[in-house]
Amino acid sequence: MVDHIVEHLAAIGIDHIFGVDGANIEDLFDAAHFHPGITAILAKHEFSAATMADGYSRSGAGLGSGLGVVAATSGGGALNLVAGLGEALASRVPVLALVGQTPTPMDGLGSFQDTSGRNGALDAEAVFSAVSLSCERVLDPADIVTALPRAIAAARTGGPSVLLLPKDIQQGAVAIPDIPKRNGHPVAELRPIGNPNTIATVLRNARGPVTIIAGEQVARDDARVELEALRAVLRARVATVPDAKDASGTPGFGSSSALGVTGVMGHPSVAEAAAASAVCLVVGTRLSVTARTGLDDVLARVRTLSIGSAQPYVRCTHVHTDDLRGSLRMLTQALSGRGRPVGVRVPDAVPHTELRPPPHAGAGVRYRDAMAVLDGALPDGTDVVVDAGNTGASAVHYLPARRGGRFAVALGMGGMGYSFGAGIGMAFGRANSGRRAGRTVVIAGDGAFFMHGMEVHTAVHYRLPVTFVLFNNNAHAMCVTREQLFYDDLYGYNRFRPSRLGAGLAAMFPGLTSVDVSDLDGFAAALRAALDVDGPAVVSVECAADEVPPFAPFLAAMTAKSSAAEKIPTTKENRTDVAASA
Repeated sequence: MVDHIVEHLAAIGIDHIFGVDGANIEDLFDAAHFHPGITAILAKHEFSAATMADGYSRSGAGLGSGLGVVAATSGGGALNLVAGLGEALASRVPVLALVGQTPTPMDGLGSFQDTSGRNGALDAEAVFSAVSLSCERVLDPADIVTALPRAIAAARTGGPSVLLLPKDIQQGAVAIPDIPKRNGHPVAELRPIGNPNTIATVLRNARGPVTIIAGEQVARDDARVELEALRAVLRARVATVPDAKDASGTPGFGSSSALGVTGVMGHPSVAEAAAASAVCLVVGTRLSVTARTGLDDVLARVRTLSIGSAQPYVRCTHVHTDDLRGSLRMLTQALSGRGRPVGVRVPDAVPHTELRPPPHAGAGVRYRDAMAVLDGALPDGTDVVVDAGNTGASAVHYLPARRGGRFAVALGMGGMGYSFGAGIGMAFGRANSGRRAGRTVVIAGDGAFFMHGMEVHTAVHYRLPVTFVLFNNNAHAMCVTREQLFYDDLYGYNRFRPSRLGAGLAAMFPGLTSVDVSDLDGFAAALRAALDVDGPAVVSVECAADEVPPFAPFLAAMTAKSSAAEKIPTTKENRTDVAASA
């Protein structure tokens, strides 16, 4: 059966499987070893293996299949996948998880790592059903012939699918059917294309500006070109949700009409532009709270339309489509020629504003200054993968995506350490995405590094062109900010003893270019060198845990706290018999 799985994956354009080997998944690794079109990549932890598959998928790899594959053994190895699959589910990223299980004759008999759900055993199917679009336990080798395409089709709608594979079933014989092909390539399954005529009518009759909010499905379906064609017809301005920064607005894709990013790490001008619009068109996103903060009142007042694979959380007229590229082509055609909208209007100016955290004068490099250095150094085509926390908020807010590059951030579950595996998966997937060779830059904090940063070794092992930029503030800094804002800064659970990450990694991995820097000039020089290295490199830059990031909830809390303090009079000021103080 495992030979059939590997053959089928190779036939649909997948060339890498990510995972951690073990007794109950070793047959799959063995099959991959003997297939010339598949390479199995060994991660250090199953969470990172799942995020590697996530990054591979976001890279557009797999000859357009856009599907990352992760494999894990039973027991703890399987359970370690849950957080990574949860991120893929929340962010609607296609991932196929192949999870080994103990042999079926031992189900319910107390075998080591039994997760059959029988006789009091943990139920893997129940666990994985909660973090996937589809979960199926395969109990007959012949069933894989239909179960595998079914799982792949489910994942391609946006999220993970899981196949639970007992060891004895993996070893079973199965007649391998011919995979239908056209012009030498496998025939992809048809995905429903939604008819956009309903919203085309509204857009055709729009009187005033149109604002587009582009989301993660634009990136997932690689509908960037189609989105730009639609934008041009509508003469629209485009904002993106945080995890779709590369969907629009980079040079060559309507950059002059880019409004920036929506949500808690976004640009205030997005809400201003949407409020002045006749119509707001949401493309390929559900607009979670992280992405729509500041927009709820605006979208309640402005006529809002949507097209994508899932209806947004806001009230709107929605058109469902699992093939966004096809539907956007249809929509653009419907709005062209005699059907073009004649009442749309382009504003005189496209505003662009930034959140303004208070200045910080402590030691270390400031977030905005560091992002400016990155912006000046990263060439076109660079893929950027960003982690959670203050570092991630700063990168999302300040750092533009590169032309021809991808920009990925995990905001579905916000799992710290996501970027290390995802950056590696993106680096592997790039060669199979049809894009030119280029570098991947991972941007993460020291808190994220301490969770899953040892995947740097995976980049070293495979000599990947990945530069890891670590912002070291010796803390879980976003939690430090919360302690200061909401708990009177009475304690510091989230501060660490100082560390030198660059020097430590250099000592740990001989030959790895890895340095610590503490000022902007040093950062700029080290970054230039790290981008030219043949293989991976690390730059750890010292920053401050007490610097407030561009994060709207923090800035709002600071304003409210300041206002409340101004309204609380002192005892002396309340006394009428005391002269006014100078």
